[in-house]
Amino acid sequence: MLGEFYLWIKAVHIMAVISWMAGLFYLPRLFVYHVEATEGPAMAKVFGVMEEKLLRVIMNPAMIVAWVTGLMMVSIPGLIAWDAIWPWAKFAGLIGMTWFHMWCARRRRVFAAGENSLTGRNYRMMNEVPTVLMVVIVLSVIVKF
Repeated sequence: MLGEFYLWIKAVHIMAVISWMAGLFYLPRLFVYHVEATEGPAMAKVFGVMEEKLLRVIMNPAMIVAWVTGLMMVSIPGLIAWDAIWPWAKFAGLIGMTWFHMWCARRRRVFAAGENSLTGRNYRMMNEVPTVLMVVIVLSVIVKF
């Protein structure tokens, strides 16, 4: 039955992944601005609200929809060549993206508690993680090595 809706499921999956990735790119950048804010506690509060809403309203739902639609597609018989390397590389990239999402959520809670110990440079470096994971995932799915 899922096979009949494959293109719809795939379309929703792609939209969810785009939304999730946008958040994964933007949240660490907000952390950079937050840690480097010199305008005082009022600006830190604004960044805190932005971070929390981005995570709760956009990133969490997008991640869930991406996972659900991805699992729906994987359950369609014959769609995935499990003897190839690419589905496993994509899965490893997906686990990495989920870990990064959880790391960002944890860092947001640390900021909310006023206990951040990382620098803007640390967050800039971590901001490269989703890019590397995106490259692995896209090449895996498109090139199918």
